[in-house]
Amino acid sequence: MEKHMKVPFAREEAAALRAGDYVYLTGTIYTARDAAHKRMYETLQKGGSLPFDIRGNVIYYMGPSPARQGRPIGSAGPTTASRMDKYTPALLDLGLQGMIGKGKRTEAVKQAMIRNTAVYFAAVGGAGALLSKSIICSEVIAYEDLGTEAVRRLEVKDFPVIVVMDSMGNSLYETALEEYRTE
Repeated sequence: MEKHMKVPFAREEAAALRAGDYVYLTGTIYTARDAAHKRMYETLQKGGSLPFDIRGNVIYYMGPSPARQGRPIGSAGPTTASRMDKYTPALLDLGLQGMIGKGKRTEAVKQAMIRNTAVYFAAVGGAGALLSKSIICSEVIAYEDLGTEAVRRLEVKDFPVIVVMDSMGNSLYETALEEYRTE
C-alpha cells in the first residue's frame, strides 16, 4: 500500500504501517551514522542530552557527498543499518519512531521496535542522487567535527521509502527469504 506521512509522527501512525508499504515522508528527519551514534550513546551514558529531541523522529543512516552548486546536499544514499544496531535499542527506548537504512537488523533491534511501536524503512541503495532530489534543506546541527558523519537536520518532501520491518516485527527480509525457499 502507498502512503504519505508527515515526519515526525506518532506511535499510532507507526502502528498502522505494515512491512511492504511504500511511504513518502515529508517534514523533518535527522541523519546519523556510526560515529554520531557512538557519540550520542556515550553522551547518554554520561547523563547528557541528545542534540535533538528524538521522540517521534526518524534517523536516516546516511552520510552525504558534497553538495553541487545550487543543491542543499549531494548524493544521499543509505548506509548499512546493522552498524548502528548496538546503539539503536537505547534510542528506541527514548522515543525514536523510525529509522531509514538498508539491510537486516538484529533481534535486539527487532524486540526494541516491537516494545516501542517503531518502524524500519529502507531507502534504495545506489540511488543516492535520486534520493537527494527529495531533500529540500540540509543543516549540520551537531558533531561538525565528524564531517559527513555529523548529525544533520533534513527537510524532505515525498522522500521515498519502504517499510521493511513494521512495529509488530514483520520483516520483508524474512518473508522474501521464505518465498525464495518455497520456489
